[in-house]
Amino acid sequence: MSSPAQPSPTAAQPAPATAEPVAPAAVPPVPRTEIRARWAVLAVILFAEILDLLDSTITTIAAPTIAADLGGGDALIQWLGAAYALAMGVLLVVGGRLGDKFGRRRLFLIGIVGFTVASVACGLTFGPAAIIVFRLLQGAFGALLIPQGFGILGAIFPRDELGKAFGVFAPALGLSAICGPILAGFLIDADLFELGWRSMFLINIGLGGLATGLAVRLLPRDTGDRRVTVDGLGSALLAAAMLGVLYGLIDGPANGWTARPILALIAGLTFFAGFCLRQRHAAAPLIEPSLLRNRGFTSGLLLGLIYFAATSGLLYVLSLFLQDVLRRTPTQAAIALAPLAVGIIVASIATHQLLERLGRTLVLIGLLLTLTGSLTLYALTHHYGAALSGWALIAPILLTGLGLGACFGTIFRVTLGDIDPVESGSASGTLSAVQQLANSIGAAAVTTVYFHTSGGAPTSLLVIAALTLTCCLVYRLLPKHAAAEITEGQ
Repeated sequence: MSSPAQPSPTAAQPAPATAEPVAPAAVPPVPRTEIRARWAVLAVILFAEILDLLDSTITTIAAPTIAADLGGGDALIQWLGAAYALAMGVLLVVGGRLGDKFGRRRLFLIGIVGFTVASVACGLTFGPAAIIVFRLLQGAFGALLIPQGFGILGAIFPRDELGKAFGVFAPALGLSAICGPILAGFLIDADLFELGWRSMFLINIGLGGLATGLAVRLLPRDTGDRRVTVDGLGSALLAAAMLGVLYGLIDGPANGWTARPILALIAGLTFFAGFCLRQRHAAAPLIEPSLLRNRGFTSGLLLGLIYFAATSGLLYVLSLFLQDVLRRTPTQAAIALAPLAVGIIVASIATHQLLERLGRTLVLIGLLLTLTGSLTLYALTHHYGAALSGWALIAPILLTGLGLGACFGTIFRVTLGDIDPVESGSASGTLSAVQQLANSIGAAAVTTVYFHTSGGAPTSLLVIAALTLTCCLVYRLLPKHAAAEITEGQ
């Protein structure tokens, strides 16, 4: 990122002693057209972020309907969410490096065009295997798209305005988290042009096309730096490792623990060992080796992996319970989950003011709220089952959302508390990638418990509570205090 311009040495020289006092030079006002141009660029980037978030969340509600239409059974429900998050997690850091190397504007445009085409392909597909491939492509192009936005904003906004610019993202994305599943449910139930669930993806013809046109017109040009290196081999090893593990987790319980899922798990673990070895010797590793020697960072990495896996699975379990057991329509299920997103937004705003004072204690508060909400949901679903009233779910879902909102941002900031400033970029990218990978693991593992145990939702919620309790035991290994907010130029 570029740093603020410094005054020239000549301008900094003191005036001669015999000269008349010189008034400080007035700082020329920034032209309104330039200010409007910056905020227009922010709007384009925010639009692309919202588009990505909408498509990452819609299958939470739509998965049962898609599986019923295309076939593929429970495995397709698991893969619809896991495939997207898997591709995003594996390629997120690589996407950022490619933007540094070839130019952020170019990668942004490649990402948004590819994302739109993959979305349309999802809407036109007629087989379970094909839609999984296209969801992988969606996530892959999203990983090229998303990292460029923050780099572009850091380059065009003055340092003292960055906080205001980034402050727009939290409420906008929080609102999108509420609206995404509701929009998906509405489109499925409305059955526009008899397209059913396909309209969720096909509307990206217009939305993606608009985002592409605005990006071409408004995003600043940059050339990139061809000296930046990208660890393609490390990324390939990580992708192979995650695919093997996920395939084994999904196929084994569904079709029996034959040689196929067992070999997939062994291959995944072998590739992961190769990835770890690669990180020690690569010229530009995806994870800086020094970070893995930092106890606070590795503890936060482990805690984040467990927590985000658990909560990713939680969203699918609640959606499946509402639709499969309580027989809610997709729209009704989405509205029933809205308190979760409301809790996330409220807690995110509140904890922003408390993080510097409370540090890792705030993480514990969020974990305890999540644990209490999960155990309450377990008790309700276990005791009442299909007779459970939707009104009874509002309070525990809201409580769980407050826990999620208290943890989502704070885990990362606290994990970065003991990181050297020169490592902050690599550390932040690693944490974001791990969150996406945890989402894919959680979507696969927790839904496997849901589909292949007699307890269904109650057993899954008990597993989620157990994982959250594990995080409560790990939190004391985190740094005591959170890192300062990273601003442009740091």
